[in-house]
Amino acid sequence: MDLIQFFKCLSDLNRLTCLCLIHRAGEACVCEIQEALNLEQPKISQYLAQLRKCGILQSERRGKWVYYRFSADLPNWALKVITCSIENNPALFADAIALFDSIHSRNACDNESNNNADK
Repeated sequence: MDLIQFFKCLSDLNRLTCLCLIHRAGEACVCEIQEALNLEQPKISQYLAQLRKCGILQSERRGKWVYYRFSADLPNWALKVITCSIENNPALFADAIALFDSIHSRNACDNESNNNADK
């Protein structure tokens, strides 16, 4: 993992918030993150792609949705940096976490997939 690229990935608040939400749930769908950050899907996908390219995240496609989680190859020191950043700045992420928790608990992506299948 390139140290400079790693810190560049963490230097954007939206990317860091994506990591916070994924850390909180273990994994998260693009649609959940999009709704929690109140940003357009292409922008969220761009943030997540940058984090994946950096080696922080890995993704898995399930139907039409892509789910993200921390990379199994993420060095322990990098995970500690991310975790400490999140845990020591709760106010920075509070609004996104509140939205994310309500979205994640109702399985928004699964419900949307089921609704689309009924049509």
